[in-house]
Amino acid sequence: MNTVNAANFDGQKPTIDASDAAMLLIDHQSGLLQIVKDMDVPQLRANAIALAKAATLLKMPVITTASVPQGPNGPLIPEIHEAAPHAQYVARKGEINAWDNPQFHAAVKATGKKTLVIAGTLTSVCLAFPSIAAVHEGYKVFAVVDASGNHSKLATDLTVARLAQAGVVPIDIMATLSELQGSWNRPDAEQWAAVYAQAMPHYQLLIESYLKAQQVANEHEVLDSQR
Repeated sequence: MNTVNAANFDGQKPTIDASDAAMLLIDHQSGLLQIVKDMDVPQLRANAIALAKAATLLKMPVITTASVPQGPNGPLIPEIHEAAPHAQYVARKGEINAWDNPQFHAAVKATGKKTLVIAGTLTSVCLAFPSIAAVHEGYKVFAVVDASGNHSKLATDLTVARLAQAGVVPIDIMATLSELQGSWNRPDAEQWAAVYAQAMPHYQLLIESYLKAQQVANEHEVLDSQR
C-alpha cells in the first residue's frame, strides 16, 4: 500500500530532484518578520539565506516577491538577493497569494521546472497559499517550514497538516540542503559546508575542530600535554 500522500510524483520517490527544481522565496520582509513567534527570527533569516546560497551553488532558478513592500510589511531582507544575485524579483499588485499574480505565475512556468522548493513568511499564508495552488496545477512542491515563519506555533502546526493533506511535502532546512547537495564527493563541497554553517552555526564549530585536527596531523604539531 502506498502511504505517501505527496502529490504529482506518479510513483516516484518523493525527494527533491535538484536538476528539475526552482526555488520560490516569498515575502521574507522586515515588517512581516517582526510578527513571527514560532521560531527565532535570526534563525529563520539564516535559513532563508542558506536556501538562496544553495540555489546559487546549483545555478537553480530563484524567484522572489514581496507583499506591498512600500507599506507596513516592509522590504525584502537584502541578504536573499545578495546570496542569489541571479534571483528574479516579481512585483505584485496586492495579491496576497503570490500564485494569483500573473507575472509571478508566468515566471515560475518560464523556468521549465516541475519541482518547487518554497519558503515564505508567513507560513500559513505566504508559504501555504502558493504551495497548495502549485500542487493543484501539477507541480511537485516542497515547503521549507523552518525557512518560513508564523505568528504562532499552533498556526504552523495547523498549516503543516493542511499542506500534507493537500499533497505538499513539508520539509526542514537541513533535509532540504542535504537533498539538494546530494553528495560530498563534489568540487564545491567546501562551499556547501559554508552553507550548512549559515543555517546551523554549530556546524561551523565542527568544521573548525576538524580543520584544527588536520593541521595538527599535517604539521606534526606538538600537543600541549607533551610540551
